[in-house]
Amino acid sequence: MTSETIAAIATPPGHGGVGIVRVSGTQVPAIIEAVIGHSIAPRTANFAVFHDADGHFIDEGIAIFFQAPKSFTGEDVLELQGHGGSVVLDLVLQRCLALGARIAHSGEFTQRAYLNGKLDLTQAEAIADLIESTTALSARLAGKSLQGVFSRRIDTLIEQLTQLRMLLEATLDFPDEDVDFTIEQFVANQLHQLIAATQQIMQEAHQGQRIREGLTVVIAGLPNAGKSSILNVLSDSDAAIVTPVPGTTRDVLKLHIQIDGLPIQIIDTAGIRDTDDLIEREGVRRAQNQLQKADLVLWIYDANESTALKPSEKLLFDCPLIKIKNKIDLLGLKPQLIETPDGVEIALSAMTGAGFDLLRNHLKTCAGVSILPEGAFIARRRHLDALRRGLQSLDMALIHFTEQSGIEFVAEELFQAQQSFGEITGKVTSDDLLGRIFSSFCIGK
Repeated sequence: MTSETIAAIATPPGHGGVGIVRVSGTQVPAIIEAVIGHSIAPRTANFAVFHDADGHFIDEGIAIFFQAPKSFTGEDVLELQGHGGSVVLDLVLQRCLALGARIAHSGEFTQRAYLNGKLDLTQAEAIADLIESTTALSARLAGKSLQGVFSRRIDTLIEQLTQLRMLLEATLDFPDEDVDFTIEQFVANQLHQLIAATQQIMQEAHQGQRIREGLTVVIAGLPNAGKSSILNVLSDSDAAIVTPVPGTTRDVLKLHIQIDGLPIQIIDTAGIRDTDDLIEREGVRRAQNQLQKADLVLWIYDANESTALKPSEKLLFDCPLIKIKNKIDLLGLKPQLIETPDGVEIALSAMTGAGFDLLRNHLKTCAGVSILPEGAFIARRRHLDALRRGLQSLDMALIHFTEQSGIEFVAEELFQAQQSFGEITGKVTSDDLLGRIFSSFCIGK
C-alpha cells in the first residue's frame, strides 16, 4: 500500500446537479478534519459544509468516509459530493491538494484496488468496459466480468494446470520409479480436458471481444446498385443521399448502429468503377482503402446483373464477403439466403425492406454472437492473445507426452501455459502491461 494520497474529480466535466471529488490514501482522516471541521463515522452519509484554508464556505453536500480495507481501493477513501459546477469542484479539489494529496493518474484508483487485492486484472478492465459500453448487451457482459465470471473460468484452468504440474514434477523428482499406466492415462485425459476447456473459453472470449469492439462492415459494389439505400435501411435513417444517378456517393460515410446489442460501424462507399471524374476517382480510391480495413464486406449488386465477382473485384479485399442481391422487388423475387461457390448470398429489397431480417441475423452469425451462453462475459484482444499462447503450449505438451519426448518437456510447456493464463487475471504481469491497461481509464476512476 502506497503512502501517497491521491485525489481527483470523479464525475464528467461540465455542469450537473451533483459532482464528486474522490480522495484515497493515508491522509484522508486529516483531510476530513480540515475540510469538514470534524471527523465522521465510516460508511454513513454526512451532510457537511466544505471549507477553504481560511474557514470560508466553498460548498455544501454529502461526505462519505470508507475506512480501509472496506473501500474500493482498499485504502481510506473520502467522497465529497457537492454541486456539479466545474469551478466549485475545482475549488474542493484544490483544497484537498493543498492538504497533501496529489492529482491521481489515469485509472490510479482502480489500479490501487488491483494492487491491494480488491480486484483482479480482468475485473479492473471490466470497470472501464462498463463505463465505455455503447450497448445494453456490452454493459451486461462487462458486469458479468466485473462480478468475476471470466476470472473464475481462468482460475479453474490455472488450478487444474497446477495440480497436473505437481504430479509431473513429482515424477521428475523420482526418476527411478516406473510410471504407472493409470497415471499415464490420467495425464493424457487431463491434457485433453485442458485443451477442450481452453478452446471453449477462447470461443466465448472471442464473442465477448466482438460485443465489446463490434464489427466494421463496408458496403461496396458497382454504382447505382443501392448501397446507400441499404445503409439507410440498416441505420433506420436518411443519412445517405439516394438518387437514380450513378456515382452520387463520392465520399466515405460512416455510421454506428447496433443489432440486438452487437455494435457495428457501417461504412458506405462510392461505387467502384473506372471513371475520368477526378472527384469520383478519389471516392473510388477511398472506397478501396476502406475495404482493406473491413471485418466484413457487403458486396451489393442489382438483381438484374450477374452474381459473379470479376477477378479484379475479388482482389479488392481479403476478408469475409456477403453478396447482397438488391432490388428483388423489381423482378417479383422472394427474399432468401443461399450458399454459393463465392459464399453467402442474400436476396433482398432496400425499397420494401424485405430480406433485411435475414441480413441482420447473418451479421450476428458472422460476428459469432447469434447465440450467447448463459455465462457470457466481455473480453479484450489481449485476453485472446494470452489464451491462444496458452493453448499452443498445451498442444505442445500433449505432443511431447504422446511422443514420450520426456516429462521435463511436458512440464515446461505446462508452466508456459500457466504463465499465459496468469497474464489474463494479473497473477503474472509486468509494470509495462499495467501501465498500458490503466492509462486508458479516466482520471477519477
